[in-house]
Amino acid sequence: MNRCIIVCVLLCVAILSIAHAQDPQPPPAPSTTSSANAPAANDAERGPVVLPPPSEKAVRFYKSGVALWLFQNAWDLIVPLVILFTGFSAKLRNGARSIGRYWYFTIAIYVALFGIVNFLINLPLAYYAQFVRMHAFELSNQTFAKWILDAFKGLGVEIVAGILFLWVPYLLLKKSPKRWWLYTGLLMYVFYACIFIVKPVVIDPLFNDFGPMQDKALEQKILALADRAGIEGSRVFEVNKSEDTKTINAYVTGIGPTARIVLWDTAIKGLTEEQLLYVMAHEMGHYVLKHAYTNILFVGSLMMLGFYVIHCASGWIIGRYKDRLGFDNLADIASYPLILFLLTATMLVLDPITNTYSRYHEHESDRFGLELTENNYAGASAFKKLYEDNLGYPNPHPLVKIWRASHPTVAERVEFCNTYRPWAEGQPLKYGHLFKAAEAARN
Repeated sequence: MNRCIIVCVLLCVAILSIAHAQDPQPPPAPSTTSSANAPAANDAERGPVVLPPPSEKAVRFYKSGVALWLFQNAWDLIVPLVILFTGFSAKLRNGARSIGRYWYFTIAIYVALFGIVNFLINLPLAYYAQFVRMHAFELSNQTFAKWILDAFKGLGVEIVAGILFLWVPYLLLKKSPKRWWLYTGLLMYVFYACIFIVKPVVIDPLFNDFGPMQDKALEQKILALADRAGIEGSRVFEVNKSEDTKTINAYVTGIGPTARIVLWDTAIKGLTEEQLLYVMAHEMGHYVLKHAYTNILFVGSLMMLGFYVIHCASGWIIGRYKDRLGFDNLADIASYPLILFLLTATMLVLDPITNTYSRYHEHESDRFGLELTENNYAGASAFKKLYEDNLGYPNPHPLVKIWRASHPTVAERVEFCNTYRPWAEGQPLKYGHLFKAAEAARN
């Protein structure tokens, strides 16, 4: 047990060191050199973008969000423990075994029963967090019928995924109780890659309608920007998120044949054309810099560490409380809440590492977008618009940033957009070598 703990600590320190080394550097100091190109000159005429103080509503949204996050994390740890130590998980296992009889069908039925029970337990909190609170702050257009339908669709996806894949780690637990965590961790790389491929074309369309852009002139400008970024055969999809939310967003998803840039219709309505092109350039940065692939490797590695923690800690817990739990080894499907608890706790501890890594990716995509568009004002004003419309908070508490923020703060992003312009100072672009005919485009 002590050896397991020491190894876990060393792995955590190693990952933290890597994440710290990749932490984004502070933005360059404001330049006093006059611009030599049209976009920068235009920026100079318009001046830097200044963030207004957060509104009273935004402050309430931020503070209530922190409180909700704390409660949600405690809830996510308590619920599996209650299911576990009341013996309810063992009762679910017994019921599944009496119906399914065979090993695989026992697991499949248990997954379905546990998913339904967990869904019902979490439904009131989910209703408040996703529906009541978002409507109270005027950020949602979603009807209750749409919300509850999406919730049941999510439950269905969760159950199907569990039935298809959960038997694998339990088979490995049976066949190799000492190395199951390693083999399962290695399989997670494949699993995440499959999710990245399947999600855009199978799962996402269950919740919203994805289609081609309606504004063909804007689509051509986006495709021209993608061509300059070196993206061939790029796909841009417009999704009708306005039926769910008033917030603005865009994202890149998928890998290989399913890779695409997704633009919310709220972004098309809420942003100016130059702001929208910057947002698209930022998303293209994720694609060109292959963040999806590095995310698979990074998250897969963290999951392997999580499985190792489960391997180390579960034996002691089961040995001490097996009479209350109703099982005596981790290979029993009734152990599923224990695995969930330990994995959730481990990922919560590792959240600062995960968020640091994510903020680095986002910062580099911000840089990529600026170098591709050479339009500081568009980038800074786009973040200001997102800040105002999404009830953002410019400078959260450091602990909130460490544990919750997957993106740099809006204040940091606006400052970076205001000041980063190497093209105006005759300095090389960090990602200029990735741009198609970059020099020709500037001349």
